[in-house]
Amino acid sequence: MDFKKLFCLPELASANGYQIDFLIYLVHILMFALFAGWGIYFIVTLFRFHHSRNPRADYHGIHNKTSMIVEIAVAFIEAALLIGISIPFWSKYVDTMPKHPALEVQVVAEQFAWNIHYPGKDGIFGKRDIKYFNKESNPLGIDPNDPHGKDDITTINQLHLPIGEAVEIHLTSKDVIHSFFIPVMRVKQDVIPGMSIPVSFTPTKTGHFEIACAQLCGLGHYRMRGFLTVESPEKFQRWLSEQPTVGGSGEKQNYDNFWN
Repeated sequence: MDFKKLFCLPELASANGYQIDFLIYLVHILMFALFAGWGIYFIVTLFRFHHSRNPRADYHGIHNKTSMIVEIAVAFIEAALLIGISIPFWSKYVDTMPKHPALEVQVVAEQFAWNIHYPGKDGIFGKRDIKYFNKESNPLGIDPNDPHGKDDITTINQLHLPIGEAVEIHLTSKDVIHSFFIPVMRVKQDVIPGMSIPVSFTPTKTGHFEIACAQLCGLGHYRMRGFLTVESPEKFQRWLSEQPTVGGSGEKQNYDNFWN
């Protein structure tokens, strides 16, 4: 059985996404079982307490302990789901986050766009400060006096990643709460002003995918759309070399073997 079609899931393009899919399958199956159980209970109740069987009102109710036993059982099942599945899954997810990712990217959300920030050849992000912010020429407020920032690369709504390489994306926001959502990577993370929140994944398929904002963030929320391009490491390095740097030189840089 193709569970992805059954549960209407998008294609999977990340190495760790199968764990998310497993939890989605499990939760849906458990919810279906709960729905079926309550449905059977209601049907039994309709027949058991029909007025033809109970012509006179009974103000004392049921005297056995069945309902209490069921409630206790449900509480134990929910505790088992939390302690036995949710907490261990989160612990495993945290433990499997790459200690030294092949690539680090910063994504700064704003109404209504995704600002992508790559480090330069030195592998160090330039410092950012609000006083250097300029919507047209410096939307991220990168310090022009910081030597580490002069070779950085910024794009708007265009995120390029190499296939098979672990990436760590640091998310923050300029204004309101957004939500960084890439369905095929099974990534969805709230982006909160004043916080830098890391998410990590490893792309396993090349192609062009959509980045959506999954949090209502204003009147233009519907058009806050970015694009993820996963390509071979060679094409990724070529794309980087073609991007102008923050320093404004516009010169193409040689990124060969930089990300290796």
